[in-house]
Amino acid sequence: MTTLFEKIISGEVPAKILFEDAHCFAINDINPQAPTHLLVVPKKALPRIGAAEESDQELLGHLLLTAASIADSMNLHKGYRIVINNGPDGGECVPHLHVHVLAGRAMQWPPG
Repeated sequence: MTTLFEKIISGEVPAKILFEDAHCFAINDINPQAPTHLLVVPKKALPRIGAAEESDQELLGHLLLTAASIADSMNLHKGYRIVINNGPDGGECVPHLHVHVLAGRAMQWPPG
């Protein structure tokens, strides 16, 4: 099954790309859970963090650093939350690893 993110990568589904480099892209979440809710998506099709291998270490670090860089460029200095869902009980809706960046309101704990 081809995921929505793979269709965006291939150009089959249009998307407003906020950031893109050779390894990932960022878009607004279509179902935002905060005033600012971005997704940082790797171009490599990796179903979830639980399926990552040692060879994915550099990509995973790149995703987190990219999320932080985007948050900085958006002046999210009051704070933001980074979330990675893993599996159905973890809130995963699309089986393609992605990093959520949520900001623009005070976050609660526990989160779910």
